Amino acid sequence: MPSASDPAPRILIIDSHGQPVRWAILARAARYYASGKVVTDLGENLFGMLGGVQDATGARSEFIASSIVMIRGRHRIPTSHAHVGLTKYRLFLRDRHICGYCGGQFAESELTVEHILPVSRGGRSLWTNVVTACRSCNTRKGNRTPEEARMPLLYVPYAVCRNEGFILSNRRILADQMVFLQASLPRHSRWAHA
Repeated sequence: MPSASDPAPRILIIDSHGQPVRWAILARAARYYASGKVVTDLGENLFGMLGGVQDATGARSEFIASSIVMIRGRHRIPTSHAHVGLTKYRLFLRDRHICGYCGGQFAESELTVEHILPVSRGGRSLWTNVVTACRSCNTRKGNRTPEEARMPLLYVPYAVCRNEGFILSNRRILADQMVFLQASLPRHSRWAHA
């Protein structure tokens, strides 16, 4: 079991309806336990944190948390948090680092954010108007639509749902956390069966 000093993975906090609330570091999870807000532990992985030394016994306290923690209540998601923000990192993960035009898989440094309808022609930076593209394909397509450039898209861009956003925002997600989040992904998600 990793200690608090290890770069431990984040703990997935969910509400009593099974909806993800946030990724938390171990210290924040400890506050949920201490305040009596934890309903149950669901994760298979355990993480420990050492506390202070008790004067009477000289024993050091230890706190253990699960990788998935359910807290009391239903946490309403503010409208501003229901949408998953588009970032280059999340886009490349959504598209699995695969160019939407040639189908090649590339390192992040070789990829670009490609606007299907170019920004110069009114295209916006929306999940449904961007795909991952290698630099070569992006340059070749230029300021044209895929049809005009005769470069058909190999996959359809889609807006990322909240649970998929949780997957895309944690670089060190654990297998049990992945399985939990995948269970409620829409079928079109590229992470539904990863």
